[in-house]
Amino acid sequence: MFTTSTRLLTFAAAALAALSTVNAESHTINFDNKCGSGTPTLVQGGKILSTGKPFTSNGPLTSAIAYLQTGSCGLNGEGCTLIETTLVNPTSPGSGSSSDISLIPPHTFSVTSGFHYTNGCDGAGADCTKPDCPTAFHVSTDTDKQVACQTNDVDLTITFCD
Repeated sequence: MFTTSTRLLTFAAAALAALSTVNAESHTINFDNKCGSGTPTLVQGGKILSTGKPFTSNGPLTSAIAYLQTGSCGLNGEGCTLIETTLVNPTSPGSGSSSDISLIPPHTFSVTSGFHYTNGCDGAGADCTKPDCPTAFHVSTDTDKQVACQTNDVDLTITFCD
């Protein structure tokens, strides 16, 4: 026969086991390079995270950048079309993921580039097909160019030459 303290211990153990199986935050960036050349590059804090293979962050991915390395891009995408992203589960309204395309100097149009969210906010994204594309930052005050997503564990696909 179970005593009250045995039942409490059993309940506590079951609750702890349930909590330990909860999935942690995760975000994956996939690349679709249709250019036929160049290397998709994902960088965070000066460290290359991927050169074309899918990259999964087990937790928030903040202040990451991506570009197609054609041989003329600097480590931080200088001289190329830049995709900027922060993928994070929202903790309050407006605090989730945000991505954009940047052509703020020293970045400049190099190849058609775009992104779209998957696994939530499907269809939300932006494409830049020419140097004066209206969907890209050209100056730092172009904040209306950011594309937000308020979904947990959202992923991002970045496409070049589409």
